[in-house]
Amino acid sequence: MTFQLSEKTFKVPVDLFIENRQRLIEDLKTKVPQNSAVLLQGGIEKNRYNTDAADLPFRQESYFFWTFGVNESEFYGIIDVSTGKTTLFAPRLDPSYAIWDGKINDEKYFKEKYAVDEVVFNDSEQTIAQKLKALAVKQVYLLRAENTDSGDVLVEPKFAGSQDFQVNTELLYKVMAELRVIKSEKEINVMRYASKVASEAHRAAMKHMKPGLYEYQLESLFRHTSYYHGGCRHLAYTCIAATGCNGSVLHYGHANAPNDKFIKDGDMCLFDMGPEYNCYASDITTSFPSNGKFTEKQKIVYNAVLDANLAVLKQAKPGVRWTDMHILSEKVILEHLKNAGLVVGDVDKAVEARVGAVFMPHGLGHLIGLDVHDCGGYMGDATPRSTLPGLKSLRTTRTLMERMAITIEPGCYFIDFLLDEALADPVKSAFLVKAEIDKYRGSGGVRIEDDVIIRASGNENLSDLPRTVEEIENFMASGEWTERVIESRVSEFLSK
Repeated sequence: MTFQLSEKTFKVPVDLFIENRQRLIEDLKTKVPQNSAVLLQGGIEKNRYNTDAADLPFRQESYFFWTFGVNESEFYGIIDVSTGKTTLFAPRLDPSYAIWDGKINDEKYFKEKYAVDEVVFNDSEQTIAQKLKALAVKQVYLLRAENTDSGDVLVEPKFAGSQDFQVNTELLYKVMAELRVIKSEKEINVMRYASKVASEAHRAAMKHMKPGLYEYQLESLFRHTSYYHGGCRHLAYTCIAATGCNGSVLHYGHANAPNDKFIKDGDMCLFDMGPEYNCYASDITTSFPSNGKFTEKQKIVYNAVLDANLAVLKQAKPGVRWTDMHILSEKVILEHLKNAGLVVGDVDKAVEARVGAVFMPHGLGHLIGLDVHDCGGYMGDATPRSTLPGLKSLRTTRTLMERMAITIEPGCYFIDFLLDEALADPVKSAFLVKAEIDKYRGSGGVRIEDDVIIRASGNENLSDLPRTVEEIENFMASGEWTERVIESRVSEFLSK
């Protein structure tokens, strides 16, 4: 075991990271010369601006964590590709650490915890170079990784003596990101637990919901449930606890819109929230009425999105391109809106005119793993990012593969800016019925998001929630959802 917060949380085996390293070695052996090594740098704990206080508990950098499973900061790691030997470099802590921060662990502790061949304290600027020379390494592969969504770059590690080696910063990102796209079964086990905890936290929020609360109170309950019952100290992203008109703000919850609205009777709630466990993310969205009873208009929008979600869940298989699944979700939603009188005309032509993006401007979903928007979306056989509305927001255009982890999250929103723009467009407006659409303005939106493992034998939905209108209404009207119930459900999951 490499991680378990308590006996009430999931045991993460150290074999998970041994297996990841072996996958990396096997891939690199076909691509690099003899006397090659990988050097990775872990994350560094940072303080808030110019203070001496850390803003949040330390969270490891994802590529380093995938490889070594190390939870502590300021580590480096070397993998000798030829021999498979792994060396961790731990920071030499000042003796005062024992006073303020706890026990100072020795090499043996880290070697056993992380199942590596050797642990060396990083005592001098030359420690890493000296070790590389002792291993007779000539080629050093460093990770330089660019995020295709944010454009941010994880820069390669710097180390004294690097001029004595042939350094490559191009190959490692392509190899490691691609390996992270396909999850091992051990990784899926951790993600399954993270999604179970997320599901229970969403259930708790649904049961606690009533008009008269504030959005942040439900966010607080979600955080509490995830940590108290699931051992999830970190969230995978900023909580979106949107109600009423805020449901049409796609990234609600940030500093400009901090989950602070008073919740009114009849508001539609859109809660997009997910914890991570041992760095593995979940990302689940529930949509439901604050009073537990759908109106007819809410049913129309909700069922459109639910049918799109289920259609994609059924059709998304290895060999299917994700772009086609996005188009499928648009078609399903537009068919429902047409039946309700908001849209007219041929649905296929409406899709070609990008009317679907008026109601769903974001992409259908994204890869998920050690990052909520996981790496590799525009690698492999991905087609170039589109410039068209909706499609340009896709975080991947790849063909699906066995054991890919991806979110399915169609949505339907009534965003004044997009509606006004479309109604002023002679092409798009031909498909839109303004008088009917205006009846939905200010209602916000609906999103239904699940974490899914792609499998040829049938996809595995990691989410565990009431999803149909009837299921949601019955669940919200049923008995108490106590701390004891949640604890029992998590315990039952762990015992399987």
